[in-house]
Amino acid sequence: MTIRIVATTPFNDQKPGTSGLRKKVAVFQSSGYLENFVQAIFDTIFDNAAAPPGCTLVLGGDGRYFNREAIQIILRMAAANGVAKVLVGQGGILSTPAASCVIRKYATFGGIILSASHNPGGPDGDFGIKYNTDNGGPAPEKITDAVFARSRELTSYRTVDAPDVGLDQVGSCTLGGMRVEIIDPVADYAELMESLFDFGAIRALIGSGFRLCFDAMHAVTGPYAREILERRLGAPAGTVINGVPLPDFGGGHPDPNLTYAGQLVAIMYGPDRNAAPDLGAASDGDGDRNMILGRHFFVTPSDSLAIIAANATLAPGYAAGLAGIARSMPTSAAADRVAGKLGVPCYETPTGWKFFGNLMDAGKVTLCGEESFGTGSSHVREKDGLWAVLFWLNILAKRRLSVEEIAHRHWAEFGRNIYSRHDYEALPSDVAAGVMAQVKGRFAELTGRRFGDYRVKFCDDFSYTDPIDGSLSTGQGLRIGFDDGSRIVFRLSGTGTEGATLRIYLEAFEPDPARHRVDAQQALAGLIDIAHELSQLKQRTGRTQPTVIT
Repeated sequence: MTIRIVATTPFNDQKPGTSGLRKKVAVFQSSGYLENFVQAIFDTIFDNAAAPPGCTLVLGGDGRYFNREAIQIILRMAAANGVAKVLVGQGGILSTPAASCVIRKYATFGGIILSASHNPGGPDGDFGIKYNTDNGGPAPEKITDAVFARSRELTSYRTVDAPDVGLDQVGSCTLGGMRVEIIDPVADYAELMESLFDFGAIRALIGSGFRLCFDAMHAVTGPYAREILERRLGAPAGTVINGVPLPDFGGGHPDPNLTYAGQLVAIMYGPDRNAAPDLGAASDGDGDRNMILGRHFFVTPSDSLAIIAANATLAPGYAAGLAGIARSMPTSAAADRVAGKLGVPCYETPTGWKFFGNLMDAGKVTLCGEESFGTGSSHVREKDGLWAVLFWLNILAKRRLSVEEIAHRHWAEFGRNIYSRHDYEALPSDVAAGVMAQVKGRFAELTGRRFGDYRVKFCDDFSYTDPIDGSLSTGQGLRIGFDDGSRIVFRLSGTGTEGATLRIYLEAFEPDPARHRVDAQQALAGLIDIAHELSQLKQRTGRTQPTVIT
């Protein structure tokens, strides 16, 4: 095997976000861009030397445009950097939670996941890459910072000249001195799900006439959902819609929310309520997010986490109870109320799944969730969209209530954390930063101030000291808390590739069951007005409506 050293230009780019490096496809296709970042990963994880003997990596992605080409590039570079074996999902496909499952099951050195998550795909769309460590979870900041630093000083990368590896048939071959194994991307993950949930009870539920609709959004979860929901659980063919992964996601935006999952929403909110399926669900580009719907009923991700936690012992894999719960700071406090009743800790972390990884590895928590449609547990080290859907099916199979009835009974027991998120997407970065500066600049005058019925109790810029490794994360979002427990949170999201996304999170607690059916936007109207006044949102952005409301 002849290793070729190729000259490259050091990175001249901003630091990648918490979810890895995401850019337009054209950027990744430019000369040396992907190669530079991959070499920086190898140099960092291999201590700037050859891979350790017997090193195995996992490689796959969500099937978006440029996925297959990127896999060939990475395989050649892995061979040149001394990797012994790479496990690749058939067709280049591996959902993010399935990749984590494979890393953990086969105790590999880690894995490289190719995805821009819920961002659009296609030639003009987005692409992404990240490294997951041997625990199956996203690399911690000390590694991502080191990769970024290395990328800014690289002048060459290592590769081999070899023909493309066939990706479409399960089997093995060699590339230079490296073994490449093409694996079934679904089998290991499906086996794990069957060990966690009562498939017999779910099959009986479906056999009783229960109907569900799962929208894979032409993204990675189509093959997983068809295998598990239709083949193993007996749901009728056609239960999974948009189930074929496409490089451009069929021209859609693979983000499972009320705006972008329009076909599913139309099915679940049709004019004849009784004609709708009993459960509607969707997952995103790489399979780590989920949306849960009942008939004419939306379950917020915050409530979904809390309801799963309150009913966790109904699933065999969680029958022994929970060690603890963790939620991202912008997620509502609904899970905190469940944790309090269960007598287990509830941790509030920054947004980013890697913060949950330390807690799970230390045995501190079992369930984790983010308000951005991500829920998961210690079965892997990523959020897991299809897992959340199966958990809901397990709960429905055991309790034999509707989705709406389960939510209302939960609120009757714990109270309702009325919650919404308003997204303002693709803002000019300086405008979004100006909104944040405007809000933070008001902090000194806010404590104790009244806005109608609301009195400000505190305001801060959220920071987090990791209880496991002691690391400090600052600048994680601006919080304004009120005496009655209501909150407004302002945060810039790093998941997009165009401009900036400003997210405003609104939360109010309602203990009175007589008011639990109130429309969320109406109940939060006062907080929405306060948020707009404090941020001068309309004046600074020119926007009169959010891009997405969830």
